[in-house]
Amino acid sequence: MSERDAILRRQSARESTARTYARSLPIVPVRARGLTIEGADGRRYLDCLSGAGSLALGHNHPVVLEAIRSVLDSGAPLHVLDLATPVKDAFTTELFRSLPAGFADRARVQFCGPAGTDAVEAALKLTRAATGRRGLLAFTGAYHGMTAGALDASGARGAAVPAAGAGVTRLPYPYDYRCPYGVGGDRGAQLAARWTESLLDDPRGGVEPPAAMIVEPVQGEGGVLPAPDAWLRRMRELTAARGIPLIADEVQTGVGRTGAFWGVQHSGVIPDVMVLSKAVGGSLPLAVVVYDQDLDVWPRGAHAGTFRGNQLAMAAGAATLKFVREEDLARHAADLGARMLTQLRGLAERHACVGDVRGRGLMIGVELVDPASGGDGKAPYPADPELAAAVQAECLARGLIVELGGRDGGVLRLLPPLTLTDEQASAVLSRLADAIEAAERGAFRRGDSPRTDEWASGGRQAHGPPSPVPRSRPALHS
Repeated sequence: MSERDAILRRQSARESTARTYARSLPIVPVRARGLTIEGADGRRYLDCLSGAGSLALGHNHPVVLEAIRSVLDSGAPLHVLDLATPVKDAFTTELFRSLPAGFADRARVQFCGPAGTDAVEAALKLTRAATGRRGLLAFTGAYHGMTAGALDASGARGAAVPAAGAGVTRLPYPYDYRCPYGVGGDRGAQLAARWTESLLDDPRGGVEPPAAMIVEPVQGEGGVLPAPDAWLRRMRELTAARGIPLIADEVQTGVGRTGAFWGVQHSGVIPDVMVLSKAVGGSLPLAVVVYDQDLDVWPRGAHAGTFRGNQLAMAAGAATLKFVREEDLARHAADLGARMLTQLRGLAERHACVGDVRGRGLMIGVELVDPASGGDGKAPYPADPELAAAVQAECLARGLIVELGGRDGGVLRLLPPLTLTDEQASAVLSRLADAIEAAERGAFRRGDSPRTDEWASGGRQAHGPPSPVPRSRPALHS
């Protein structure tokens, strides 16, 4: 038995059944740099999962490694609770420099536990303390984390995510491709906003007085659904007029991912609270809540956490924030992401199973559907999660790591690092196109999960010329 197989077997025997990525991605990473991961079996993969979006600069970027080494070599303490340190001060300064105009000068920051879900909990706790209200406005398709309060605010089916908790009002999030009003586009978003306004103003609408509205500028786990700019501005207007704090969950959309430094900047919205994690820690665990000073009503000790003083994460985060800002990687993500979307939409014209292609910056989703279902000619075909899983497996066989998401797990999600080059983008698109073609041909039997040994055998190599992605700027880093 190979070392890789032995490690995977021990993982299966020892770890909980709740493990997720390891089930669909049975690889054992041993080295990584930029976009590339090398497994214990010697195979190399192009990583378009990027630690669920936490690796803004890819794996082991030199500026991140240097920042970490500088702390280690300095003899600075690695764990300091919430004490002030030069490292923390540098991170906070860089963070405030990057915040949306009009927000930073009134902002306060609270360092939370190490994960985004901890920051969501802190934001909910903060707004409830500040408003004296308990209700929460959240959206269909949302994902805000796996702790109890964050799960209440999330919207998904299945045992992992329960129904909305007490006091949570679920509102419609615009979904152009599967618009619940049957119209899509601007009109669909307008109807969603109107429904929200009507519900909030209905004395018999059953809405518990809300302490906050929480929204993702782009729903990631929900299927890569960008919030329409006009709709998000309308949500800001509705909440501001009613004294409801607006929480922007920027855990996955922040730090240049969507083609702006923060997702809310596309619409010009200034929220009352921003929830930040993933890329803000430069690949290490870090989560913060940044909020308007008027909400800063917590008494001493009202919110704490042992591991909110992660010096290495702050150093890595400050280096990442600075590099993204100075290299203008948000603009690079916007330009390259737009060209990738164009290429993928061309792919949709050639494959009936590609129902929709959407995204913002380097946060891209490809929704797979089942044309054989027939449909009624009026609505999109049903999502095809089995085909999506087959495509994911075919991608892995070709050395490409992608993630699944969406209402039914039928959306292929691409989250490459912001340092992605034009040549790398072409390689990603070529392997993805080849995987879709293979899965569509039935390379895996529908309904069967590919076996680990099929993946371990090396799989088929990508073939055919890559789809070109026109160059618009010099390559940054591999």
